[in-house]
Amino acid sequence: MNVPLLLEMIADAYPNRIGFGRRDHGLSYTDLMRQSRSAARWLTSSQSGSCVHIGLNAMTVPIALFAGAHAGAPFVPLNFRLPDRQLRRLLERTAPSVAIVDSDMVERVAGVENAALVSDTEFERLCNAGKDYPVRVSDLENQAAVLLFTSGTSGEPKAAVLRHSHLSSYVISTVEFGSADENEAALISVPSYHVAGISAILTNLYAGRRIVYLPVFDAQDWVNLVVSEGITQAMVVPTMLERILDVIDRTGANLPYLKSLSYGGGRMPQAVIERGLRLLPQVDFVNAYGLTETSSTIAMLGPEDHRRAIESDSPAVRRRLTSVGKPLSSIEIDVRDQSGRSLPRGQSGEIFVRGDQISGEYVNKNAKDAGGWFATKDGGFMDDEGYLFIEGRLDDIIVRGGENISPGEIEDVLRMHPDISDAVVLGVPDNQWGECIAAVVVAPKSAPSEKSLAEWVRNRLRSTKTPQVWKFRSSLPYTDTGKVLRRQLKSEFIKQKSADEVVG
Repeated sequence: MNVPLLLEMIADAYPNRIGFGRRDHGLSYTDLMRQSRSAARWLTSSQSGSCVHIGLNAMTVPIALFAGAHAGAPFVPLNFRLPDRQLRRLLERTAPSVAIVDSDMVERVAGVENAALVSDTEFERLCNAGKDYPVRVSDLENQAAVLLFTSGTSGEPKAAVLRHSHLSSYVISTVEFGSADENEAALISVPSYHVAGISAILTNLYAGRRIVYLPVFDAQDWVNLVVSEGITQAMVVPTMLERILDVIDRTGANLPYLKSLSYGGGRMPQAVIERGLRLLPQVDFVNAYGLTETSSTIAMLGPEDHRRAIESDSPAVRRRLTSVGKPLSSIEIDVRDQSGRSLPRGQSGEIFVRGDQISGEYVNKNAKDAGGWFATKDGGFMDDEGYLFIEGRLDDIIVRGGENISPGEIEDVLRMHPDISDAVVLGVPDNQWGECIAAVVVAPKSAPSEKSLAEWVRNRLRSTKTPQVWKFRSSLPYTDTGKVLRRQLKSEFIKQKSADEVVG
């Protein structure tokens, strides 16, 4: 199975169904196949090694994805929000390549060696100029279909390799072919350089569901588009959901067609998902946990799990709202200690994953072990019922006096405070303990005292997990895929401490 075959199957089954775009002027599956094949022939003639995209969410994304897949050239969407120097550096690493670039961004990457630039408008012309017949590439299943650069929030971005076999395995194991009604529509507001942006194209296409793009996320625009385009399915990151709920609260907006809302990409505060369940009782919420290297989702907390948790009086059941659910049936998960020993349920360790959709591969590096297991570098545990709880990146673990402390549980407790809307907990250097616990909190109305916040945490956890250093901000810095920029905040603490020592 390969990526072009997914498109060919749905185009054969529903040739005239609108698959992408608005109801009144979208592309049918036949149109998409014709344009992507035409672009593939152009890519083949250009002898490029990869097909890069730099720009907003638009029809160029799926066309370029399938064009590259047809031509055997991996699709490489780049984060256009990066500073020019970093963006140009990533483009250099894709060479030799053809880069499809939004017209107003061309100058930012002009002159990068071995990267041929074509504007989005010129690409559109090329897609409609060629003939419709497929490019045949041998052994496509084992070739790279997509390269995605990791966020690089803790170092130089790595290029994760997703092969045709990984992506198609994920799609066919999670989606029933042609299962969507022709009136169903999915809204994609996550960027194409996030794995969720890629998987959303493939899974919704395989289901036969029309895809609508929101070029740049704005909560009011999102709500308006859900209503005007009859959106039935959508995916958001936690920061997006909170802003959407603010709009619904403020305007009383009704989302009459929305049936399913999945979320992922970052830790979802329990208060936010509880608010979502309360404001949108007719919507099926799904928490999808996955990584770039796993071709998207590997565990899922489904709609009934959400409803049972929110309605339960049992703390153990209600707590599952903070879990990522159970592994997909095609996935194996193992939690291990530092020596590599498998841990029993209830004990925290590093999460390892195995399955046909798992890439675990970067350019020039295979990160899977001999048994096919991939180390996620996420810490967590499984409860007695098999629900997986993510405690955070292992790099984020705070080591205080030899004790490993997960920042996630402290953050959850702080977000439960009535005056706190957001919080992040960090380990910062400390001469006595190695690291001390620092908390950055957002209190939009009135900032509680540090003493009262410390007491709030101490009463719910214990003294060794209580932050010793506090900082108040009007907001926290996030990536556009929902990950808080911990390294930036930690750097601010260290700089402030150095300045204080100099003054002292």
